[in-house]
Amino acid sequence: MKGTVHYEVRDNVALLTIENPPVNPLSSGVRQGLYDGFAKALADDTLDAIVVTGAGRAFIAGADITEFGKPLEGIDLHEMCAFMESSEKPIIAAINGLCLGGGFEVALVSDYRVAAPDAPIGLPEIKIGVLPGCGGTQRLPRLIGPKEALDVMLSGDPMPAAEAHGIGIVDEIIEGEIVDGAVAYAQKIVAAGAATRKIRDESTRIEAYRGNDEFFAEVRKKLPRKRRDRFATEMIIQCVETGVNSDDFDAGLQFEFASFDKCFKHPQREALIHVFFSEREVARIPDVPKDTPVKTIEEAGIIGCGTMGGGIAMCFANVGIPVKVVETDGEAMERGLGVIRNNYEIQAQRGRITKTGVEERMNLITGISDYNDLKDVDIVIEAIYENIDVKKEVFEKLDKVIKPGGVLASNTSGLDIDAIAAATSRPEDVIGTHFFSPANIMRLLEVVRGEKTNAESIATAMKLGKTLGKVAVLSRNAPSFIGNRMLNKYGYQAGEMVAQGASPYQIDRTMLAFGMPMGPYQMDDLVGLDLGWRARSLAGKEPQSFPERFNDALCEMGRFGQKSSRGYYIYPEGSRTGEQDSEVLELAKSIAREMGFAATEFDSETILKRLWYAVVNEGARILEDGIAIRPCDIDIVYINGYGFPETEGGPMFWADRQGLDHVLADIKAFKETCGGEIWEPAPLLERLVAEGKTFSNLQGS
Repeated sequence: MKGTVHYEVRDNVALLTIENPPVNPLSSGVRQGLYDGFAKALADDTLDAIVVTGAGRAFIAGADITEFGKPLEGIDLHEMCAFMESSEKPIIAAINGLCLGGGFEVALVSDYRVAAPDAPIGLPEIKIGVLPGCGGTQRLPRLIGPKEALDVMLSGDPMPAAEAHGIGIVDEIIEGEIVDGAVAYAQKIVAAGAATRKIRDESTRIEAYRGNDEFFAEVRKKLPRKRRDRFATEMIIQCVETGVNSDDFDAGLQFEFASFDKCFKHPQREALIHVFFSEREVARIPDVPKDTPVKTIEEAGIIGCGTMGGGIAMCFANVGIPVKVVETDGEAMERGLGVIRNNYEIQAQRGRITKTGVEERMNLITGISDYNDLKDVDIVIEAIYENIDVKKEVFEKLDKVIKPGGVLASNTSGLDIDAIAAATSRPEDVIGTHFFSPANIMRLLEVVRGEKTNAESIATAMKLGKTLGKVAVLSRNAPSFIGNRMLNKYGYQAGEMVAQGASPYQIDRTMLAFGMPMGPYQMDDLVGLDLGWRARSLAGKEPQSFPERFNDALCEMGRFGQKSSRGYYIYPEGSRTGEQDSEVLELAKSIAREMGFAATEFDSETILKRLWYAVVNEGARILEDGIAIRPCDIDIVYINGYGFPETEGGPMFWADRQGLDHVLADIKAFKETCGGEIWEPAPLLERLVAEGKTFSNLQGS
């Protein structure tokens, strides 16, 4: 059995300490050890109370999900918790650190909860497609009320113990040594009569909600789409609703148990667990050992105070790292800093930070105009527009200014990192750090290694991503890297289908139904149609493909997207919700006829396959070329950078579930009917199918 529980006695208090490093999950040995420890303490008449805590940095960080789907070994968690709840001696949970999922549920069957101030407490089960399955949906509403309990469970985000204390989850915050404080708290309980206190017997906080169908309807109505699309969300709400409306606590537990089983068997669960493990796997770089030295980042520099530069500066300020922003144009600097302040003030208005927090963050951001003022920064990130020659000039300047060992990073979304590095005398310190817009919100950081980038710079950039609250994925240097290279195929196929008779609106509806936050044409309207049009105009290039001609024709009509209230869609009075426009449909048909395309009918399944199979085929090439390390790296890029639904696990995971033999057969069929290099099957895909393997078989390679 995995994990142990140490037993000791302090005066008249039994102390059970869980040791299952690094985060004390509820493995078989922990469950059995707790059960045996409670039984021993309850049988000892010299003991009046029991304290349970964790060794190291965690109390209990949830279930051991590596045991999911395997035969039960040792005692079941439900049986252990029921035994705890039947205790006639008070049990005090001493929450020393991470207290998540099943760990939180163990704390809820304890009679009292004390905690270190910063110990994270939460029920994150929704993030892996399940629900709190050991009474959490029944006990937490009785402890703090249904509204507050649903907020905790449907977000899945942990809160510090001090906040949990404020809403009644934690009984007392322990400053200083947690075990000593918990034992003293237990002695206080004993001195007061050693009363037990079972949450299952509480009903005051739920009575006002009984029969209140409007409350639960409102909860469902206000859910953000990301949560609304999850099967577990509705199951959690139904569990709370059942517990609130029933006097039979055990019936509520049975409903929760059955609902957990439904979630466990639902395909979303497998996809979300894949994402959970993948987000940890992408941090492992085979040729960059775990003990690689990492450079300390105490101060950063940013070149450019535009949309990207300002957003990146906010990322640093948000985690308390001072940042200097270089902008040689005084008006641009003033405008950029004004946008940053406005963003922070909006956050303050929404209650996400305090007004004091606005000033604290702004004080960490310094606008400068002289590159020489960057001489002491530990990393500098260039965030100017995508022009390789201008970027080279910037890096030549930085090479002369930045201290030896400082990291020189570019925020380029697809330009040649090696060409940029060649403009310096230290290419080993040059790396790509591709933030996604808006940089202060989007989770993805695409780290791009050049041919000469050293391990220390890679390790530093990957750790920086984590420090900034990003999920960092490493890419080798190649045109457009991982994400945008695949996105190009996605956008190209969308344009091809419109040329062949699909409407932009039909394509967008299909993607929305699949779970994307927006379709390709909604995304283009958001970004702005004029970017490509202006670039082609400046370069004196005539539009060649259908997508270019369609895009440029709209721009020539003054339709630039949301910024002009008209693009592929019409946006009435500045609304961000677009309306269809027959003029756009007629324009598409007219250009398609001129270019010799024959109109055909499209169904949703064909649209879905044309878009995603093009992406998957390109993903296979990216793996074959060594641009991405593993299939899961591609999945994490597409989920966090491009909105691929987590509930589908990422494009490569999704392709596995379609059956790679079916994917390959359709790609070959598209090659026959559509033609083009895009439908030339990737050799890796053909090899996997021939060997009866999937992309998941490559994860450990």
